Amino acid sequence: MKERTRDNIYKAFVGEAKAYFRLLAYAEKADEEELPQISMLFRAIADAERVHATRHLNSLKEVMVKDTDTNLEKSFQREKSVSENEYPNFIQAAEEDGEKVAAIAFTQARDAETFHAKLYERAIMNVIKDVVKAYHVCQVCGYVTEKKIPKKCPVCGAPEEKFNTIDV
Repeated sequence: MKERTRDNIYKAFVGEAKAYFRLLAYAEKADEEELPQISMLFRAIADAERVHATRHLNSLKEVMVKDTDTNLEKSFQREKSVSENEYPNFIQAAEEDGEKVAAIAFTQARDAETFHAKLYERAIMNVIKDVVKAYHVCQVCGYVTEKKIPKKCPVCGAPEEKFNTIDV
């Protein structure tokens, strides 16, 4: 695939993925405002945007998706980079701007990303191979654990009912 086309497909993928989540947020707002028909419209178009994003990603699989060992290593490096480089800058800027809610969200995301990196690192070292029965994801901050659901999230303090279980 030629570089320009690959770059355009990647940009389209990013745009469609963003649209998917944005439209889901719009649907939630329409639900809050008791506008079920509008909410349904937003959800339907969000699903269409998900289809577009998936098609674009499938076009890039040869470029973006490698063997599992490589994918684990890239994911580990990305999580480390985000938690050690990007989020600290976001936190500092939010604090300087007096944006406490954003600073808290960035801090919790940074802390959750640190846990993600540790999970990837363990997978790379084959420590968790065929041992983990399920992962539990905090729906407030994104913390992930393979252990029992905690009574309170160690990152944001959310109660155990805020966890979603991902299993095979």
